[in-house]
Amino acid sequence: MSGLQVGYLLPTRDQAVRGEHEPGRLVAQARRAERLGFDSVWAGDSPVTRPRADLLLLLAAVAEATERVALGTAVLLPALRHPILLAHQLATLDRLSDGRLIAGMGGGFPNPNTRAQFMAVGVPFGSRISRLEESVDAMRLLWSGETVSYRGEHFAFSDVRIAPPPSRPGGPAVWLAGSGGPALRRVARLADGWLPYPPTTATYAEELRTVAAERRRIEEDSPPRGPVTPALYATLCLDRDPEKAAVRLRASVETYYDAPLEKVASVQALFAGTPARPSTGSPGTSRPEPVTWWSAWPPTTTRRTWSCSPTTSCPFCARSTHDHVRTRPRCLARTLGLGPGRAPAARLRGPYAHPRPRRARRPRTP
Repeated sequence: MSGLQVGYLLPTRDQAVRGEHEPGRLVAQARRAERLGFDSVWAGDSPVTRPRADLLLLLAAVAEATERVALGTAVLLPALRHPILLAHQLATLDRLSDGRLIAGMGGGFPNPNTRAQFMAVGVPFGSRISRLEESVDAMRLLWSGETVSYRGEHFAFSDVRIAPPPSRPGGPAVWLAGSGGPALRRVARLADGWLPYPPTTATYAEELRTVAAERRRIEEDSPPRGPVTPALYATLCLDRDPEKAAVRLRASVETYYDAPLEKVASVQALFAGTPARPSTGSPGTSRPEPVTWWSAWPPTTTRRTWSCSPTTSCPFCARSTHDHVRTRPRCLARTLGLGPGRAPAARLRGPYAHPRPRRARRPRTP
C-alpha cells in the first residue's frame, strides 16, 4: 500500500435509523463507490447497541458486486463471536473477494449501551479485550489451512481445520482500533494496521510514534513483521454556510451515537466547515478550509474515513444532489486537493441517491 488511500463507509446504521432496511441499496452504493474511484468500502458492527445490517453478510454481497476495492470492517467486535466461526466467515469472505478483505477489529467502547450489548449475548464485558486478543491469535492459527489446536483463558479447541482457507496466506490483514498505552501496545504486538479516531493531530502523531517504537522493540526479539499501516477515521461535514455545516454535523453525530456532540468530539476526529477558499492571502497560495484541516494530520500511508450529512444541494459546487449523485464525490475530491477521480472516504448520512438498476457483471477470467 502506498500513498493516501480513501474509503467509503457504508451507511448501514443510518439506513436502519430511517427505517429503510434495504441492504440492496447499500450494495448499489458500494458499486458506485468503486466506479467513482474509492479505494475501499467498509461496514460497521453493532447488532444490539446500534442495530444495522450484518456487516459480514453485507460485505459478502459487496464482494460479488465489485472487483477492485478493498473490503473492510470498521470495526468488527470479535469478542461477541467464537473465533472458529468468525475465522471461517472471514476466510470465506476473503475468498469471495479474491483477497481484498481487511479485518478491522475492536473491543467495544466502554459505555452503558455497549455493556448492555455484551450482556445480551452472554459475554462478560470485562473480558472483551482478552477475548479480542485470543480471537486474533486463534484465527491466525486457523487461517493457516492446517489442523490446529489452541488453548487460552476463554477459548480452547483441538485438531480443528477450516475450509476454505483465506485467499491470502496467513489470512486477511488485521487492523485494530484503540488509543492509549495498552491499546497501542496491543496494536504493535498483534496488528497489521491501526484504525483510530483521535480528536487532535497532536494525539495522533504522538500515538503513531508510540506504535512504531513499540513495534521496533518487539522485532528486536522476534522475526520482523514490517511497519503497522496507520489509518484515520474522521467525520467531516461541509456546507457553503459554516453555521449550517455545524448544525448538520451535530444532528448527524447525535443521531448516530445517541450522545451530545461535545462528548463525541472529545474522543473523535470531527470537522465542520466550508469548502470555499479564503478571500485573503496571496493568489494561488490559499487553500480550502477542509484541506488545511486534512493536511494537519501526520503524513501516513493510510485510509481515511469521510462522513457527512444529507443536504439538498452539493456544498462543493452548489448543484442539486438529485441530479448530482455520480459526480458529487469527485467535487469533494477536488475540494480536498486529491485530484480528479480520487474521492475521499464518505459515510453518506442520508438518502443521497437511489440505486440504479444492477448491470450484468462481466465474467471473471479463470
